Amino acid sequence: MDRWPARFHLRWQAPAFGGMAVAAGLLAIAPLASLIVLAFGETGDLWTHLARYVIPAALAQTALLLAGVAVATITIGASTAWLVTTFAFPGRDALSWLLPLPLAIPTYIVAYVYVDILDALGPVQSALRAVFGWHSAADYWFPDVRSLAGAILLFGFVLYPYVYLAARAMFQTQGSLFTEPARLLGARPWELARRITVPLARPAISVGVSLALLETLNDIGASEYLGVQTLTLSIFTTWLNRGSLAGAAQMALLMLLIVIALIALKRRGRRRGFAVSATDPRHLSRITLTGPARWIAVIACFAPVVLGFLLPAGHLLHEVIVRGLLVGFDVSLAGYALTTVALASIATAITLVLGFSAAAALRYEKHPMIATSVNVAGIGYAVPGTVLALGLLSPLVQVDEGINALAQAFGEKGVGLVLAGSSAALIIAYVIRFFAIALGFAQAGFSRISMDLDDVARLLGAGPGTLARTINLPLARPAIFGAALLIFVDCLKELPATLLLRPLNVETLATYIYQFATRGSFEQGSLAALIIVAVGILPVIRIPRYADIAARLRLDARS
Repeated sequence: MDRWPARFHLRWQAPAFGGMAVAAGLLAIAPLASLIVLAFGETGDLWTHLARYVIPAALAQTALLLAGVAVATITIGASTAWLVTTFAFPGRDALSWLLPLPLAIPTYIVAYVYVDILDALGPVQSALRAVFGWHSAADYWFPDVRSLAGAILLFGFVLYPYVYLAARAMFQTQGSLFTEPARLLGARPWELARRITVPLARPAISVGVSLALLETLNDIGASEYLGVQTLTLSIFTTWLNRGSLAGAAQMALLMLLIVIALIALKRRGRRRGFAVSATDPRHLSRITLTGPARWIAVIACFAPVVLGFLLPAGHLLHEVIVRGLLVGFDVSLAGYALTTVALASIATAITLVLGFSAAAALRYEKHPMIATSVNVAGIGYAVPGTVLALGLLSPLVQVDEGINALAQAFGEKGVGLVLAGSSAALIIAYVIRFFAIALGFAQAGFSRISMDLDDVARLLGAGPGTLARTINLPLARPAIFGAALLIFVDCLKELPATLLLRPLNVETLATYIYQFATRGSFEQGSLAALIIVAVGILPVIRIPRYADIAARLRLDARS
């Protein structure tokens, strides 16, 4: 039986919500359709060169990087989650919220910092030469951070929180149903982890790993700076340096196959979950560590925080204080910061409106087209920024040509590139890429609101617009705030799409840092990097407050 009376369906608000959901789906699918069209373009002899010399090496580097990052994030994330969940040791409560902090620092900033620290002229090697009397790098051996191994370690220490959050959430819901009997039978903690805890958490771990690998694929700045020729970087150079949109599009479609495989891995892991009781009143007591074991646990949990957050953030702060006083403040940075905040704010507002409208459409209108459009719209979060920018360029140019043709039809002069040549292209890219965040938070927030409230309001004559304005949105305010935080910070940090779509006269904090790094003077962009890190800390430390919303988003946003 239909829950809604006929007059409810005649109200304009419900079709409006549905229309926005469909529009979001069309907006997300346009870049992918454009990629397919571009891939059929003429490349001449370039494709032969790419297929022989570029793609095999890029695929090998990408595969090795992804495999290494998977091992690193599983090792660090799952082990630290197991330690803080299973054991009681000094500082456990503080470490449990410190461990996600590396998510506040973009991977490219961490790469710039570690190269600055560990380079031949950096403080570490300079100190070694001073202590041991070495005169040059030829007198000793030091590991090169600008290598595949260095990239794997840096990505691992920045992205392990995805696995940590996913694994810890699963460990906390396992209860005592399985582990208490095993303990009574004399099972040791390591044996419990190997036979019970980790197998039960394997689906969640696979979700966290897939998210970390998708972030790795999206990166350009760190890979380029560390000398790792990934497929993403090859697409970037093929487009800009070789001037071939068709060749870049063909490589982008190849990358999308990898993205699809990672998404399939995540969904397969979620389907293979184990049924555990979330309402089990018996809480598993933590094992109190004594002697050297407790300090080993402290070091094992504190080391990733130091290497992934405290050391990079501390180095940035040192550069700002020491070098900033000597070099002086770049007055243009204030303008770039305002530009970044303005673009991120506009994109956040539009994304929130689209995301929460789509969630409202799913709640008020049970139509297959709306559900399909919402699912399609969510894929933007899984598409690397480079691929998204490449696919978005042609649709934007076609829209601009249509606007110019319409203007000329009314006797006006051409207005030029309205979208493709302005900051509007950046905002559209941000909206497509981060729509899934708003949608995930909206669905999580609306799921906590009983449909009985909607039914009562409906009986009093309220339509979808009134329901959303007076009931659903006020009750979902925490979800709105959480989504706004994450979207805003992600827009601040986004580098690949910003590099490729920004107009020549527009600079953001991310591109400002990138320009200095490519010139080998990253320390001059330290203040901009510190601003991004400082802003990024807020949503990360507030994750526990929105545990039922934010955790669900981080695990489900790319479904």
